[in-house]
Amino acid sequence: MTDFRLDDDLALALALAGEADLISLDRYRSVDLEISAKPDRTPVTDADRRIESRIRERLEGSRPGDALLGEEFGALGDSSRQWIVDPIDGTANFLRGVPVWATLIALAVDGVPVLGVVSAPALGRRWWGAEGHGAWLQEHGGEPRRLAVSGVTQLADASVSYNSLKGWDEAGRIEDLLALTRSVWRTRAYGEVWSYMMVAEGTVDIAGEFDLKPWDMAAVAPIVTEAGGRFSSVDGEPGIEHGSALATNGHLHDAVLGVFRATPEA
Repeated sequence: MTDFRLDDDLALALALAGEADLISLDRYRSVDLEISAKPDRTPVTDADRRIESRIRERLEGSRPGDALLGEEFGALGDSSRQWIVDPIDGTANFLRGVPVWATLIALAVDGVPVLGVVSAPALGRRWWGAEGHGAWLQEHGGEPRRLAVSGVTQLADASVSYNSLKGWDEAGRIEDLLALTRSVWRTRAYGEVWSYMMVAEGTVDIAGEFDLKPWDMAAVAPIVTEAGGRFSSVDGEPGIEHGSALATNGHLHDAVLGVFRATPEA
């Protein structure tokens, strides 16, 4: 297997995000956007498929020995290096004209995400992070700035984004969420990947949700951790294979898990 430097991989991922943005913005709010339902009844658009196809084509040319995993077209290859792609995270927002959606591109090595790019062109924002390279935000094409999580150390001072009440309820964890909301200063549902990027930016202290796949989380984890935060499942398990996510500024992670453990089972 060819040994690529992580900064070269990051440069490639950022270039791929730029190509994805051109496709997504061209199709965003388009009157002829093609929408269909997948077997799990979640929506998919022609933009989702076009973006993933383009990224796959570019990766197969630039990193032919690497494995691929994408939301729309599944897995390819068995290399220890695996690119993980969600062409449009927040497709329901995308097709309704809500600007909170993004292309997610990650590289995992031996199952651990080491690089992530989150590009949200309708918001004019792109975030990225790579192991040992820090976490960064570029807004509206300006100069990138390095990110750091907040310094909040008490739950009573914390801001939480929980994504959706329905998601927690369907997971049987609504009482956990209610207990957490009673412990903190502020609760909002900013939604989708934006919540996690706000943790990395330091404007939100805690974010979490259920019903997630690896491609929903792989790009998020290295950005949060490189900004100084922690990323796990809602039950505190490391990795992106457990179907849920909890991202915090690090200071509050154990306290949040403690609230969940102390909540009586429904």
